[in-house]
Amino acid sequence: MLETSARLLRLLGLLQTQRDWPGRELSRRLGVSARTVRRDVDKLRALGYPINATGGVGGGYRLGAGASLPPLLLDDEEAVAVAVGLRTAASGAVTGMAETSVRALAKLDRMLPSRLRHQISTLGAAMVALPAPGRTIDASALSAIASAVRDRERLRFDYVSYDGERTVRDVEPYRLVHDARRWYLFAWDTRRSDWRRFRVDRLELRVPTGPRFSPRPLPAEDLVSYLSTGRTTARYRYRAVLTMRGSATEVADEVPTTLGTVEPVDDESCLLRIGSDSLDHLAVWVAAFGFDFVVHEPDELVERLRTLTGRLHRAAWPESDAWARSVRDPAARTGPPRRARR
Repeated sequence: MLETSARLLRLLGLLQTQRDWPGRELSRRLGVSARTVRRDVDKLRALGYPINATGGVGGGYRLGAGASLPPLLLDDEEAVAVAVGLRTAASGAVTGMAETSVRALAKLDRMLPSRLRHQISTLGAAMVALPAPGRTIDASALSAIASAVRDRERLRFDYVSYDGERTVRDVEPYRLVHDARRWYLFAWDTRRSDWRRFRVDRLELRVPTGPRFSPRPLPAEDLVSYLSTGRTTARYRYRAVLTMRGSATEVADEVPTTLGTVEPVDDESCLLRIGSDSLDHLAVWVAAFGFDFVVHEPDELVERLRTLTGRLHRAAWPESDAWARSVRDPAARTGPPRRARR
């Protein structure tokens, strides 16, 4: 009986880790016959697990969605990961997620063995979660978008841009993106014929969803790098590329991910891509990071750094500049007073 129960748990664990399992592969993994696998599947169904079966040469089993949620089988590492994730979600930016996460965490805590409960309690006591800034979003909106991504259905929604302009968008949704502060929808805008990223908290979905679409190739194989570059440089007037005299790890510790992207060159240098609508901002940022650097582009940034260098030099050595000397010592001022600006 114990051997059968252990095999059922192992079978359930396999079904929960992969969408489709060929019957022959399950037999091999469990070391039993196909007939025993069928009997074990029937036992799990009797316990409330909706397991679908397909016949034929390529047939197999799939754990489906039922009317209610049956117990989940988690190993120690998975249980700890779920508990930490629930604690983090309790302070997230999704409306209603805090209360729901606390309820789920309380249920999980009652089922955990003492060793794991102590480990998770230790982590919880050491963790401090800062509330996410900005507006929260409705969990149902995330679910609706995720379903459209999965089913490849076009979405229509009202969208409010950063300057308050309200438009109606029709898009092919491809990914939900979370950058620790906000949720974004990455999609193909059918009317503008281009890839766009939309803030979820600024859109209001229209129902029903649109027709199904055939997926088009994504703009880059490495979508994470593509989105990071678009967020930090592509949208700005000035896009700077610099070689920093420091390892990628050291520089990344100083450069926020919302400000620039870091690419390693070797153990002692890296490439920084950073953007801004202001050359003054760029000059101050790169000078304040605490690393020697070489500017590759734009040329305007080099000129602005020279201007900033002269300004800082006069501030540090005011005796070298007549105006600075007169400010420090009004008695030394010569000539008529400068007319005040209006």
